[in-house]
Amino acid sequence: MSGVLKLTIERAPFSASEFSSYTHDLPGPVFRLLSKDVAYLKLSSVKASDAPQYIEQAAGTKGLIIDIRNYPSEFMVFKLGSLLVESETAFARFTWGDLSNPGAFHWGDPFSLSPQKPHYPGRIVIMVDESSMSQAEYTSMAFRAAHGAIVVGNTTAGADGNVSPFVLPGDLRTMISGIGVFYPNKAPTQRIGIVPNVVVKPTIAGIRAGRDEVLEEALRQILGGQATDAAIQKMAKP
Repeated sequence: MSGVLKLTIERAPFSASEFSSYTHDLPGPVFRLLSKDVAYLKLSSVKASDAPQYIEQAAGTKGLIIDIRNYPSEFMVFKLGSLLVESETAFARFTWGDLSNPGAFHWGDPFSLSPQKPHYPGRIVIMVDESSMSQAEYTSMAFRAAHGAIVVGNTTAGADGNVSPFVLPGDLRTMISGIGVFYPNKAPTQRIGIVPNVVVKPTIAGIRAGRDEVLEEALRQILGGQATDAAIQKMAKP
């Protein structure tokens, strides 16, 4: 049977609050101790000026979990990243468009973190997933450069890079990434995303039980066999 189906679709305005609420981190305070050995920091409500305070509060713990399953409330790449590295550490490089030769791009110099005090010497575990986009991805790249740091979760959106808006015929407004974003070794991130060291995806059973399986794995990466599964599940509860 053939024919034409005509539909009238109502368009709804996009709300910035809808984007900002698309997070998978823990409700509650920006920083907390999940146990005497594990600190937790979520970036959806951080303040850059408080970065040293977060590290001081985490002093003495074995590991710091940084939750970037969200969009950072403030730019934390250098304010916090500099407290995680022991030496000058490159974490990203960009390609820039050549205005004199449209379509051509050239490599820029690597971007680096310079160590600052107070330094956090413990294990760094970064949590990401498909809600991690743009600045969240760039931030993940920076923190991942810390010695021994790992990324846990699901591959990110793959939509990093400065936004370049433009208008299409019919006054349709859209945007693209205006620069290329790469690791220092020139491995790409755009359309690929930040690929975790340890892939963990929430399961239907876990969601039904109210568990945060990504956070549970982050805790295991720090505590190893020192905590039972039951204890880890309890620590990961909101």
